[in-house]
Amino acid sequence: MRKIISVAILSVFALASYPAAAQMKIAVLDYQMALLESDAAKRYSVDAEKKFGSQLQRLKNLESEAKRLQDRMQRDGEKLGQTEVEKIELEFRQKAREFQVQSKELNDAKAVSDREMLEQLKPKLDKAVEGVLQAGAYDLVIDRSAVVEVKPEFDITRQVIERLNSAR
Repeated sequence: MRKIISVAILSVFALASYPAAAQMKIAVLDYQMALLESDAAKRYSVDAEKKFGSQLQRLKNLESEAKRLQDRMQRDGEKLGQTEVEKIELEFRQKAREFQVQSKELNDAKAVSDREMLEQLKPKLDKAVEGVLQAGAYDLVIDRSAVVEVKPEFDITRQVIERLNSAR
């Protein structure tokens, strides 16, 4: 009996609050998209490619050299002498080790650079989001990842990107 009364009371409250909920202004925002599609993030991406391009090229070269050695071992392994096989295996292990070290260094440097960019851009993005929210007088903003489908008129991501791009 107590459970039925509780359900009835909750139902009454839900129905009573329905008109208020119907008046709410709701929006959806893809925060990550707003960040990544901004002009500043695109500039950073180009700059990062220039900054880390030579390291990435070295990694690709190491990878192709290691692959070449591995292919040679599979192709000619039976024809080669024991010392030649050991020499190729040693060179392969050295290339693999060097690849791992340089790959870790590149990943670490890129992560530091990404964090620095995010630290610079996040306050600007937050300000752009706040401006769009105030201009639209939204009562509720939901993250895009929590929404299955949304009509385009409720998605304010593009507005945030435009405001972020116009703020210098």
